[in-house]
Formats: sequence, structure tokens, C-alpha cells
Amino acid sequence: MALRKLVLAGVVAAMTLGPAGPVGAQDNPVVVMETSLGGMTIELYRDQAPITVDNFLRYVEDGFFEGTVFHRVIPNFMIQGGGLTPTLVEKATDEPIRNEATNGLTNDRGTIAMARTPVVDSATAQFFINLVDNPTLNHRGTDPRSFGYAVFGRVTEGLDVLDGIGAVRTTRQGPHQDVPVEPVVISSVTLQGGIP
Repeated sequence: MALRKLVLAGVVAAMTLGPAGPVGAQDNPVVVMETSLGGMTIELYRDQAPITVDNFLRYVEDGFFEGTVFHRVIPNFMIQGGGLTPTLVEKATDEPIRNEATNGLTNDRGTIAMARTPVVDSATAQFFINLVDNPTLNHRGTDPRSFGYAVFGRVTEGLDVLDGIGAVRTTRQGPHQDVPVEPVVISSVTLQGGIP
């Protein structure tokens, strides 16, 4: 899928930044994520995180997220998923992308951001959704510990589903901590209106 640059000219100048991200961007892609506990609608901020959003949409287009789980759930923090099967087998991914944590978006409640290893530019398919405001995850410096996690969208509908996932009972499974006792499966992620 070719990368598409939004030409916003005067719109960018008029656009304001709300607590969770841009307000007024009319061309932002929107995806619907269906899970075993309900659905969430997520607006993606392609204008501020173009590399991250296009990477995410490639996985959506390929059906990569279908059958993956939220494998890490920490109450009052975040839920993480998008890369492991219900038996906690990690799926093969594309190459890592550049970390766009310097885009000015912050890890506030309901925002979606890329998970990564301690290496700054290591994100592939896994993402997390913030259950609360998590300022410690924002870009604060250039070293790996303070570089931050790239926010690229926010939940616009289904915060009750987000909270429901965040409240499930968890356990340890092998090397994995905070694993839901009953798998929370992502059945589909679809783009409203087709891939732009």
C-alpha cells in the first residue's frame, strides 16, 4: 500500500490539539476492533504519525490481527495485544518501524500506542491502549528509557469495552505475566470505508 500524504494546508493551521490528539482532522482513518468482550472504534492520527498508522493499516489489510489476543493486561495502566495467539505464540511480523513518539501526542486514557522493546525503533505489530493517563510513557528525552512510546490514535467509541478488558482476571503463563485467565481475542480489525 503506497503511503499517502495528507495535504491539509489551511486545515493544519486551524486544527487544535485536544487532550487525546488532533481535533478537526477530517481525513483520519477509523478502524473497528471487535474482541471477545465487545467492539471499539479507533480514530488513527495519520497526519501526526504517518509511519505508524500506515504500518498498522498494512497489518489490518493483511488480516494479521485476527485471532490475536490482548496478552498483557495491567489494571489502571494499559492493555497490550496484537502479536500473540491465544496459546501465546508470537506471530511473525514485518520489519520494525521508526518510533514517532516525538509527534506531540501523549499517552492519555483511551489512546493507542505502539509497544516496543528497550530498543527505540523496534515496534512492529504489537500495540497497547492506555486505561489511564500515562505521562511516564511520553517522549521526554533521546535515550531509550525516556524516548517514549508513539501514540497514533484514540478510542472514540467503546471505552466501556476497554475498561472491561482492563478489569479481567490475570495470571502468569510461563514467561508471560499479566495474562488474562480467559483469553481476550481480537476477532477482527476493519477499516471503515476501506483502505484509503
